[in-house]
Amino acid sequence: MNLSPSAGTSVSLLDRLRHESVDQEAWSEFVRRYGPHIYRWCRKWKLQEADAQDVTQAVLLRLADKMRTFQYDPSRKFRAFLKTLTHNAWYDFLQSRKRAGVGSGDTDVLEALHTLEARDDLVQHLQGQFDREVLDEAMTRVQKRVEPHTWKAFCLTALEGLAGSVAAERLNMKIATVFKAKSKVQKLLQEEVANMEG
Repeated sequence: MNLSPSAGTSVSLLDRLRHESVDQEAWSEFVRRYGPHIYRWCRKWKLQEADAQDVTQAVLLRLADKMRTFQYDPSRKFRAFLKTLTHNAWYDFLQSRKRAGVGSGDTDVLEALHTLEARDDLVQHLQGQFDREVLDEAMTRVQKRVEPHTWKAFCLTALEGLAGSVAAERLNMKIATVFKAKSKVQKLLQEEVANMEG
């Protein structure tokens, strides 16, 4: 499948996403067009429904930033790029759950589940609207309220998609501390977005 309108990828849509100011209509169209593909791949790779939605939203959040600088190349397949990005997010998700001890029944597992719930709530809220300006403002406010290492742990795991162990090693932190920091920032972001929208 080529990266061309006839093959299902709208070149003009990709171009509209390459601006600093968010084109809400273009982003909504992008999510409508590609979100289902991401979700189907996750389900095909044996993720449960809620986890597939979680990874789908993580991929879309990454793409919200990546699309601003995305260089269109007509000789390459956009969906192949998207599938690779999704596969990497799927793999990171499985690794983070494995390293966090999900399924062992201890308190760290409970923390991980709360993290997933917090992120799920946040992305569910943003899915319908994807109001990037509100999210950007919320992120600016939350960053000022947390310690730099807490913010960095969130950025490395939630925004850059690094596995918890990789982020922990980079930041010289325990993996559990990285996940707690990520959960804290996600909860604060969720509250901030809710407050800003009244």
